[in-house]
Amino acid sequence: MSTYVYGIASADRTLPEAIEGIGDPPSPVRTVRSGDLVALCSDAPAQPRAKRRDLLAHQHVVITAGKDGPVLPLRFGGIAPDDAAVADILAEHHDRYLERLEALDGKDEFNVKVHHDEDSVLHLVVTADPDLMALHAAQRAAGGGTHEEKIAFGERVARAVAERERADAALVEETLAPYAAAVVRGPEDTGHLANLSFLVERERRDAFLEAVRALRQEHEHLREQVTGPLPPYSFAGAG
Repeated sequence: MSTYVYGIASADRTLPEAIEGIGDPPSPVRTVRSGDLVALCSDAPAQPRAKRRDLLAHQHVVITAGKDGPVLPLRFGGIAPDDAAVADILAEHHDRYLERLEALDGKDEFNVKVHHDEDSVLHLVVTADPDLMALHAAQRAAGGGTHEEKIAFGERVARAVAERERADAALVEETLAPYAAAVVRGPEDTGHLANLSFLVERERRDAFLEAVRALRQEHEHLREQVTGPLPPYSFAGAG
């Protein structure tokens, strides 16, 4: 039977016993060792699918095992032919995995997504540009202006909003990066001007979250969605 892999930890760690993994019924989690590393594994289902139950089970294994020390988490769906193949992979990348575990020790991931409050940012970009203010006032005085004038005005506003999005994305990263050990930019997400993952030391967690709150208070046109603490998936292969 093939082997499902949840994550990698140091072999000198005391790991929780009797963790249940994915599958129906859930498969018990075991360890596969190579050198100074162990992989957290279980039997793989015949046809693994990203069902909510199994996604939560995968996350539960990684979080539970990471309570007392770092775990190098794998994304859902990591399958090897058997335990021997897992041991071979651990041996092949042994030193790099140990380095990543050391880098992740005592740290968690926080994901920050940011978008604009539409009404607030429109007001901001118009009032910040005297030309746009004048055009807006002239159109209002003319009862809204011609169709062509409305289109031209809308295009100028759209360009100003796009410039503001780029500036605010940089602002968010520059403001929060000093509170993190590392930053990774996530894939572009429709509707968000920034999608950033921060690797935060646990003793700096409160300072990081306070920086997020201060950013929100100082820039009322920004809306932040913070998720964490999370296993450091975004940083597992970094370095």
